Amino acid sequence: MTKRLWIVTACGVLTWSVNVRAQSGAPNPREPLASQYVNTETGLTLAEAVTRALEQEPALRSTRTDVDVARGVRIQAGLHPNPTVSFMQQQEPRGTDSQSRIEIQWPLDLFRKSRRVAVAEQGLQATGHGVSDRERMLAADVRMKYGEVVAAVRALAVSDDLVASTLRQYELLRARVDQGATAPLERNIVDVELRRLEADRFLQAGQVERAMIELKRLLGLRADAPLQVRDTLEQLVAREAAVPLTPEATAVETRPDVQEAEARIRMADARIDRARQEGRFDVSLFGSYMRMDAGFPQLGLNPQGELTPVQGRFHYLSAGAALTVPLRNQNQGEVASAQAERVGATARLTAAQLSAQAEIAAAAARDQRARESIAVYADGARDLGRQNLDVVTQTYELGRATVFEVLAEQRRFLDLEHGYSNALREAYEARTALRRALGDVR
Repeated sequence: MTKRLWIVTACGVLTWSVNVRAQSGAPNPREPLASQYVNTETGLTLAEAVTRALEQEPALRSTRTDVDVARGVRIQAGLHPNPTVSFMQQQEPRGTDSQSRIEIQWPLDLFRKSRRVAVAEQGLQATGHGVSDRERMLAADVRMKYGEVVAAVRALAVSDDLVASTLRQYELLRARVDQGATAPLERNIVDVELRRLEADRFLQAGQVERAMIELKRLLGLRADAPLQVRDTLEQLVAREAAVPLTPEATAVETRPDVQEAEARIRMADARIDRARQEGRFDVSLFGSYMRMDAGFPQLGLNPQGELTPVQGRFHYLSAGAALTVPLRNQNQGEVASAQAERVGATARLTAAQLSAQAEIAAAAARDQRARESIAVYADGARDLGRQNLDVVTQTYELGRATVFEVLAEQRRFLDLEHGYSNALREAYEARTALRRALGDVR
C-alpha cells in the first residue's frame, strides 16, 4: 500500500507540475485585450489610412482606368479618317493588252471632327468627376470604418478595466471567505458577474477584429495582414471639432456627383449636335492614274515607212469629288436618341442636386446634435459616475454597503461609459457624414 501510495503521489505531483508549466506558458485570458489593437507610436493614423486607401484600393484603381479609356477616346475623336488607296491590274487573256490602275480616295470629314471631339471631351470630364466622386465615397468609408474600429477598441478597453476591477473584488472576497469573514454567496455573486463581463469582453474583441478586417479590405490589405491603429476615438472627435465645417451655398455645385451629372448633360448636348452634323452632306475627294498598254496582232508602217507592230502605251489621270446627299437618312433616329438621353441626364442632375441638398442638411443637423450630446457628457457626468463607483466600492470595503450595491453602481457606470462611447462615435460619424456631403475627400 505504501509503495502504491508513493506512486500515486508522484504521478499527481508530476501532473500538477506539468499543468503549472503549461499554464505559465499560455497567455492569461484575463489580460487586457484592447492594447493588442493599438500602437501609439507605429500604428496607422486616420490620415495615413485615407491616403493608403486612395492609392491602393483595387476597386478605385480599376475605376481610374476609365479616365485612361476616356482619354483614348478623346485622342481617337481628334483624328481624321484615313485615305483609301486601291490598285487594279487587268490583262487580256492570250493577248498583249494590259491595264494598271491606282486610285486614292480621301474623305474630307466635313463638320464632324469638332463634334466628335466635343462629345469625347465632355465624356472625359464626366468620367473624371465620376472618379472624384468614387474617391469621396471611399475616403468617407475609410473614415467610418476607422471610427468603428477605434470605437470598438474603446468599448473593449472599458471592459478590460471593469474585468480587472471585478477580478480584484473577487480576489478580496475569496480571501475573506477563506478567513470566514464573508459568506460564500457574495463571492459566488461576484464570480458570476466576473464571468459575464469576461464573456461580453470576448464578444467585443470579436467586433474589433471584424471591423479591423473590413478596414483592411478598404486599404487593399489581406485579411491576415498585421494592422494596428494609433488614434483614439477621443482624439478623432477632438481633432474634427477643431475644424468647424459650415455648409456653403455653393457646396451642392462643387460636389463631384453633381458636376458629373452636369457634364452628362453637356455630353448629351454634344451628341445631339454631332448626330445632326452627321446627317448633313459630306464630300470625299478621289483621284486615279491609269496606264494602258494596247495593240493589235498585225504590222503597220511607222513614219519612216518601216514595218512595226501596232501597239501603244497610254497614260490617264483623273480627279473628282463624291458628294453624300442626305435625302432619306438624315440621322433622325440618332438625334432622337440623343435628345431622349439629354432629358434623362437633366432628371439625373435634378435628383443629384436634391440628394446633395438633403444630405448636407441632414448631416449638418446630425452633427450639431451630436456636439450637444458630447457637451453634456463633458460637463462632469463621467467624472461624477467614476467618483460614485469609487465611493460605493470603498464603502463596501469598509463593510457599509452590500455587494449588490457595488454591482448595481458598476453596471450604471458601464452604461454611462457605453453611452459616452456611443455619443463619441455618433459625433465622429456625423462629422464624417458632413464632410462626405460637402465633397471633402481628405
